Amino acid sequence: MRKIIYYSVLIVFLSSCSSSDKKAELAKLKLQRDQLNTEISKLENEVNPGNKNDAKSVTVSVTDAVETVFNHYIQVQGTVDGDQNIAVSPQIAGIVTAVYVKEGSNVGKGQLLAELDGRVLKQSLEEVKTQLVLANSIFQKQSALWDKKIGSEVQYLQAKTNKESLEQRLGTMREQLKQARIVSPISGTVESVPLRVGQSVSPGVPTSTIRVINMSVAKISADVSEAYASRIHDGNSVLVNFPDVGKDIETKLSFAGRFIDPTNRTFKVECKISSKDLVLRANMIAYIKIKDYSNSKAISLPVNYVQNDQKGKFIYVAKQKGTGWIAEKRIIKTGKDYDGLVEVLEGINIGEKIVSAGFQNLNAGSSIVF
Repeated sequence: MRKIIYYSVLIVFLSSCSSSDKKAELAKLKLQRDQLNTEISKLENEVNPGNKNDAKSVTVSVTDAVETVFNHYIQVQGTVDGDQNIAVSPQIAGIVTAVYVKEGSNVGKGQLLAELDGRVLKQSLEEVKTQLVLANSIFQKQSALWDKKIGSEVQYLQAKTNKESLEQRLGTMREQLKQARIVSPISGTVESVPLRVGQSVSPGVPTSTIRVINMSVAKISADVSEAYASRIHDGNSVLVNFPDVGKDIETKLSFAGRFIDPTNRTFKVECKISSKDLVLRANMIAYIKIKDYSNSKAISLPVNYVQNDQKGKFIYVAKQKGTGWIAEKRIIKTGKDYDGLVEVLEGINIGEKIVSAGFQNLNAGSSIVF
């Protein structure tokens, strides 16, 4: 029993000694490691003193702040029309006896388009002409007698009045006969001819009209919200886009309405362009971009460069510190924004380096490289 106890105590003692040796050896190795790391760091700083800072620097991209022209536009959808788009209607009721044009016909100003039945008017006109011949003959005879003091003044005045009355009636009937002729008031292209021979027509009825359009000058019109009324005037620069044609044209507003439509709170704007090199059609869609603000000496940045915090909007600017660069947080004041760009009014000077990429990982004073 004594031997068993003896061997047991011996085994525990030997195990304890082995564990203590391992702990001592581990502590010794750790000390050696720390000493080596210190020596390595010291040598690295002596060989390349910039490596330590570079390891902690954030890689970014920068762009120089430059002076640019900043323009702001208001975009609305409009429609195309001819500057002259006229529905030519008969001036009197009647029956169509002839149609001289068809869709697509080119016509000149004053050209006859169609005629109505004017037989009754023509017959009446001939009757009045006959009466006028007699009235003229009587007047001439009464005038000759009156010059010789023969006859009464009343007879002379009656003959004169009858002649003049018939002359006026003849003129009126000739004008009425002209109204039986449908004449184009402009030069252009015939777009629609709903008239047919034998058709009964009346003034102002859509089915009784011939439409003539002159597209040599196109008119683009649109409705703009009254919120922009103070910023849009006659002469504002305009960029017109025709999506169906795939073309942009610069022009100016020819008209900005002074009347606000109470139903939709908008006012009308118009601009005109030459369609010489374009194939435009009435009621075609066009997008109008009206320039309502311009700054020729602006500093503008992409909107995604600008961040926000409790103090307001800010960006990061690269500032040189010694032989390196750091990020400086700069509070800025912005103006209008358009098409992904924002106008910077205060906080940036021309020539400064704006951090354009990598700013998500920055803090004020962070060391940066680019």
